[in-house]
Amino acid sequence: MALVALAAGAATLGIAGWWWQRAQPRPNVGADAVAALATTGPASPSPRPAVPVQAAALPPVSPVIRPVRVQIARLGVSATVVPVGVDAAGNVVIPGKVDTAGWYRFGPGLGDPGSMVIAGHVDSAAQGDGAFARLTDLNPADRIVVTGSDGRNAVFTVVGREEYPKAAIDLRRYFATSGPPRLTLFTCGGPFDRATGHYRDNVVVTAVPASASPG
Repeated sequence: MALVALAAGAATLGIAGWWWQRAQPRPNVGADAVAALATTGPASPSPRPAVPVQAAALPPVSPVIRPVRVQIARLGVSATVVPVGVDAAGNVVIPGKVDTAGWYRFGPGLGDPGSMVIAGHVDSAAQGDGAFARLTDLNPADRIVVTGSDGRNAVFTVVGREEYPKAAIDLRRYFATSGPPRLTLFTCGGPFDRATGHYRDNVVVTAVPASASPG
């Protein structure tokens, strides 16, 4: 897989919604559990060459069960999920509509080993709050439901919520293609830079299949 940076979504991301609250990062929770997931199981394979295509279209016949909807009942989230690729700079391309999330289609699908990544906007100056505007409100034991392209629902339990400056985040941990199956949600957070039109940080929520969660 290509190890890519998560783009903030160009200059359309603005100061809508709760930007003044997002400027104050919340303490990370569950970081040790997330680190343990990244080191469990076989060692990650050496990074593959950069993905030779940028489009998000899947092959006509694919064994991968892709996520098509993500629901977080406690936050009132029910968002369509579409496959996304990378742009010329190697950044994950997030859908332009803030109520739609993007599945990184060069990584794992539902049930596959490793980290299934779904990214979404936190907000937009033109469209308001995005589907993932309140990811920082999630805590360990919260539930996330992902509907697959096979029509089945998979329930995940949150084990960690972290926030890192984009320049400092270890993407290998969150875009892993080995180890236990898990769900990784990405959005933006932290201070908003008016000059660049981007938030400084990435908010990352990690969840595991409910049957694999403690308790």
